[in-house]
Amino acid sequence: MAAEEVLFNKYSLVKGAARRARQLQSGAPPLSNSKSMKACRVAQDEIKQGHVTFVLPKKIAEPTLDIFVR
Repeated sequence: MAAEEVLFNKYSLVKGAARRARQLQSGAPPLSNSKSMKACRVAQDEIKQGHVTFVLPKKIAEPTLDIFVR
């Protein structure tokens, strides 16, 4: 599975890889074998191989305004 099919755009790929890299640095076991020992590269390899996927929200919540009128 190609990374383009899994993620919406390059920004999502970077955000997803960064989140997974943080998990790896915190002690999460790698889901696949990688040539690199760096967490960021391992995360990218996992995404590329399809071991890690991300769910995009269907609808973005609209911001609310808290206005106090006196």
